[in-house]
Amino acid sequence: MDDTPYQRPAVLDAILTDAERLGFTMSCEDRTGSLLATLAASKPGGHVLELGTGVGAGAAWLLSGMSQDARLTTVEVAPDTQAVARRHLGHDPRVQFVTADADEWLTDYDGPPFDLAYVDCRPGKFRRLDELVAHLTRGALYAVDDLLPQATWPCDHEPRVDSFLKLFPEQPNLLATPLAWASGLVIAARL
Repeated sequence: MDDTPYQRPAVLDAILTDAERLGFTMSCEDRTGSLLATLAASKPGGHVLELGTGVGAGAAWLLSGMSQDARLTTVEVAPDTQAVARRHLGHDPRVQFVTADADEWLTDYDGPPFDLAYVDCRPGKFRRLDELVAHLTRGALYAVDDLLPQATWPCDHEPRVDSFLKLFPEQPNLLATPLAWASGLVIAARL
């Protein structure tokens, strides 16, 4: 079976070209992106969250699957990388860009709950998971990637991932499936 995505967002190549110019190497890969688009399509009219915009590859995939009445909030601490996403995706009225530290954003957020959360940074994955889960609707989907060893990992990162994978099954409000596929994912549903 060939697991190459059937469709890619039209803007993705331009985003990845700009990422390469910046030396940004942490964009989600195509198989993960295709899964994100499918998950987003399962939440018509939903409120989608992305923690860790990066240059916008994940956001492009999410938007490609979202219905026209869905909305995406994407949070990134680094304005220079998020500027790439804003340039390529900012014309889409469904997306709201937030430039903030995800830890602080989780502390301050008091808006409506989310139907899907894609976490591509440490807050909401390796720390403060309970706070993020509290912002999810019942039945919401939670997705994280980069759980298989990556060339871009800092030397102290593997124990963090190992601890996450060991402790995640103990989460009382999530039913999860780990996937040793693509970059390594966990997909969960909020109970």
